[in-house]
Amino acid sequence: MFDTMTLTKIGGGLFGAWLILLLGKWAAEEIYHAEAHGEASYVIEVEGGGEPEPAEQVDIAALMASADAGKGEGVFRKCSACHKLDGSDGVGPHLNGVVGRDKGSVAGFGYSGTLAGMEGDWTVENLYGFLENPKGYAPGTTMGFAGLKKPQDKADLIAYLANTQ
Repeated sequence: MFDTMTLTKIGGGLFGAWLILLLGKWAAEEIYHAEAHGEASYVIEVEGGGEPEPAEQVDIAALMASADAGKGEGVFRKCSACHKLDGSDGVGPHLNGVVGRDKGSVAGFGYSGTLAGMEGDWTVENLYGFLENPKGYAPGTTMGFAGLKKPQDKADLIAYLANTQ
């Protein structure tokens, strides 16, 4: 079948390949992870590569003072695929009377564990934070909406929802 010389060649080839793999991995680690050896030889500056800018603080009270419930009705169209304002639940709970209502308190609606366990009311500030980034505000929520990016849209929507008591 195989003679001794053939087995020796196969074994030498396998062990040689394994040695090259180990040495190559070690060499790559040494070359590409320069922080272990001190300062980098050169640095490539890229635009926007510095420290992240702090999030802009929004004056919610000022936004709410200029909020337009009529425009908020237009913004609500994004929500109307899942939420209703007639007291009945859809994919999401009904939103009439949501401003000032306890979080996770619509009877008979199956909230995610995150929202069901949240304490407090849906104040203007809480709604603003939730509408900005639902998954960031309530990690684990099943709401698939990415959030509203424009601060004025959030304020207009909250003003509209406040009028749907």
